[in-house]
Amino acid sequence: MKSKRLRSHAWFSGLGRDAFVHRAYLKSEGFSENVFDGRPVIGICNSWSELTTCNLHLRQVAQVVKRGVLQAGGLPLEFPTISLGEVMMKPTSMLYRNLMAMDVEEMIRANPIDGVVLLSGCDKTTPAQLMGAASADVPAIMVTGGPMLTARWRGEELGSGTDAFRLWDAVRSGELSEDEFLEAENHFARSAGHCMVMGTASTMAAMAEAMGMTLPGCACIPAADSRRLAIAEASGREIVSMVHADIRPSKIVTGDAIENAIRVDMAIGGSTNAVVHLLALAGRLGLRLELDDFDRLSRSTPCIVDLKPSGERYMEDLYYAGGIPAVMREIQALLHLSSLAVNGKSLGDNIANAEIFDESVIRSRNTPLFSEGGTVVLRGNLAPQGAVLKQTAASRHLLHHRGKALVFNDRADMYQRIDSLDLPVTKDSVLVLKHAGPLGGPGMPEWGNLPVPQKLLDIGVKDVVRISDGRMSGTAFGTVVLHIAPESAIGGPLAYVQDGDFISLDVANRRLDLEVEDDEFARRRASWRPEQPQYLRGYGRLFLDHVLQADRGCDFDFLVNDGIDNARDDAVYFAELGSRQSSRQ
Repeated sequence: MKSKRLRSHAWFSGLGRDAFVHRAYLKSEGFSENVFDGRPVIGICNSWSELTTCNLHLRQVAQVVKRGVLQAGGLPLEFPTISLGEVMMKPTSMLYRNLMAMDVEEMIRANPIDGVVLLSGCDKTTPAQLMGAASADVPAIMVTGGPMLTARWRGEELGSGTDAFRLWDAVRSGELSEDEFLEAENHFARSAGHCMVMGTASTMAAMAEAMGMTLPGCACIPAADSRRLAIAEASGREIVSMVHADIRPSKIVTGDAIENAIRVDMAIGGSTNAVVHLLALAGRLGLRLELDDFDRLSRSTPCIVDLKPSGERYMEDLYYAGGIPAVMREIQALLHLSSLAVNGKSLGDNIANAEIFDESVIRSRNTPLFSEGGTVVLRGNLAPQGAVLKQTAASRHLLHHRGKALVFNDRADMYQRIDSLDLPVTKDSVLVLKHAGPLGGPGMPEWGNLPVPQKLLDIGVKDVVRISDGRMSGTAFGTVVLHIAPESAIGGPLAYVQDGDFISLDVANRRLDLEVEDDEFARRRASWRPEQPQYLRGYGRLFLDHVLQADRGCDFDFLVNDGIDNARDDAVYFAELGSRQSSRQ
């Protein structure tokens, strides 16, 4: 044996009965005695699924990762976890992010794995794997699946998600025929990979790279590009080196690294969903991160990337323009350059030679797309624990607005009435959706981007202020206030809003307020009653009993690192068990 440091030795070394069985069963797969010569066992955590079309190509990616592991002298063993498809899962894949994170953590912890390669792609698969790996804290490297190729239809480029919303509104307003809409469908998603705009999947891939959990340049390579496979092979080689150097997530994802990620999120106009995922990841590592930290960093970080939905371009364009390394090089004065990455180098070293090859995609700090970052945090009597808004994808004229509330009690109520020509709505109305939060959804679905009412589309109105305790797809756009905390389902102030109440939005001053007298507000609060829980058993019941609010990342309360290491090291446990058995024999 080369090193007693390897976790896998607790399973495979020695003459005890358990070691005998572990080796024998692995040999049943056709492995020879040579695999037990002390080489590290590398788990390949694969979120492939035919129901998660963004991750459909990860079977091929896994094979290439194995090639890299073998080249570096490791033993690659692939294992599956549940997979979360944003498009297919109802009511939302967010309901199951924590379940996937638990699956990833427990599979790493329970098996003879010295290091792990995380294969992700679709929105929630990336944060779920990062959260699980952070809690297990064995050496880990991530390989994201990459964006799909940019769609083209009738001479026009289309971006998944963003242009789906736009085309559907065009059908509803009569600007596009149903036949044209269905024709566009056949051109919309033309390769493997996740959304090719700056949606949540692209954002979280960028966050993983910015934190140092991927090799430099990984986030933006298109899924269909051969360089995606090349970086997967390199990652397979790198994880073996990480095991020998004992480079773990806790050494990479530090407070400085998360701050770097937030800076990059602001610079690229990233998805608002990054807020809940980074808060949850920080909680897993016992790092202090508050909602207001996002706003503090947003105020001093310019948005320099011109990608939909904040701009006009696509992930392929960002890759050819220099990718995330070039973005970080441009804002390097704002970053913690000493932060460690998976390749054992500092962030500063990794971006030292990065270049911007297309300044129409990655702008200079001196000529940004927007002077502030993509996401802002709002507070006020309607959101005492905070709310978020993607200001770079909002309408300028609505960022300071006062209007009367038009309230929908839940999503079913909204869909039943939204296109009624009798709906009492004007261009100045503020649409309010209740029961879309962590408990109310349940799972905090992406329902916040309420459709513009048909009555307004008919007169040419394209955007109105919309507020909810839900989330919004990172591919979506509009003046949409999200993640209001505490949520309406637990009696947050949103629960007390009534039709006709005036609501004021002041993004410059970061305010969201309900203009109701204190005594009336107190009367409504006293008369409020919670609705019946939507789950009485199973995982749904576990979720409702333990999920935290949006301002704390929507993780489970019992998974947050409270500074006490309650996790048993199973490698040590098995080693001690083997020693006891050997002594008895």
